[in-house]
Amino acid sequence: MRLSRLVALGAALAIAVVLLALPRPKQPVPAGPLTLASVWPSAVVVDLPGRLPDGTTFTPLYHLDALTVVGTATDGSSMRLVLRGGEGLLRELRRLPARSAPQFFGFAAAGDDLVWAESDGLGSTSLWRTSWRSADPPVALTADTGDAVFFNSLYELVVADGSVHWVAAARGDSVVTEVRSVPLAGGAVSVSRVDGAFALSAWPWMVSAGTGPVALRDLESGQVVRVPAAATELVTCAVAWCRVLVLAGEAEPARLDLMRPDGTDRRRVAGGAVSASVTDVAVLDRFEVLSQTGSEGSPTSNQQLLLYDISARRTVTVAVGVGMVLCRGGVLWWSTGDSETLAWHAVDLRTLT
Repeated sequence: MRLSRLVALGAALAIAVVLLALPRPKQPVPAGPLTLASVWPSAVVVDLPGRLPDGTTFTPLYHLDALTVVGTATDGSSMRLVLRGGEGLLRELRRLPARSAPQFFGFAAAGDDLVWAESDGLGSTSLWRTSWRSADPPVALTADTGDAVFFNSLYELVVADGSVHWVAAARGDSVVTEVRSVPLAGGAVSVSRVDGAFALSAWPWMVSAGTGPVALRDLESGQVVRVPAAATELVTCAVAWCRVLVLAGEAEPARLDLMRPDGTDRRRVAGGAVSASVTDVAVLDRFEVLSQTGSEGSPTSNQQLLLYDISARRTVTVAVGVGMVLCRGGVLWWSTGDSETLAWHAVDLRTLT
């Protein structure tokens, strides 16, 4: 009896060893593409109606967070700049006559300060500041903006060292960029000149804004970083990353790459059917915002909105049936629907951990 028990125990142990040696079945992989909800289950998408309570169409221009946004509301007589937020917050910041086709742009925030540029539609551009947390009225900083140049970028206005900075095209035969600054408290505008066409990036850096070789320039140290590129590549840079559009025959897009400004750490991001959705490269030094034509939505809202996560080297679908796409200060927002069903949606990329 004892011998038979030992034999049975030995057989059981042998089977256990064999089972341990066998390869374990792989965990099931979710079917279909990665989505915002599957990759970041705690991500919160804030939905915002495309109209204000009075029925006027609302266009978001700058998110301070996913819920708090500055935008315009236009009726037949005026264009209003309004601050919209939770718990019914609706604060009018500025009102200009609609007949002159005014514009608001170049928004930037630092602490409680919100600054922006506005054009009266008659050729005059001025800078304004307010506290977005209080009801204090906005104050004009300066109308001495020069021939200001705006690139639909996060860095159109940069708040640093207690001042607001922007660029303007110097007048004359040579291509020269003026870097203009005015104190947040108001005062005289200071101007420095840099040869070539440049746009501001993360302070104190500038990046090339014209055709030809791409370079980054440090306004404080004078350091210049020249970015390598082939003749078939179109390069756009921020301080940490560069976007490379690789062209094939007849200048058709073949693929989209990312690399460091010195050419290292290069990787393929997408094929030629995918394009960058925003001007800024590598938002938060982490995400490349992309889009491609999809089959859902309406004729004006049929894009697939994608995020390429640089550190994880993966592409995530954020939304489908998308129209306009914008990103500022770490908040990504997009529209869906048409004129009758227009809605806006926002997610704070800083919360995607």
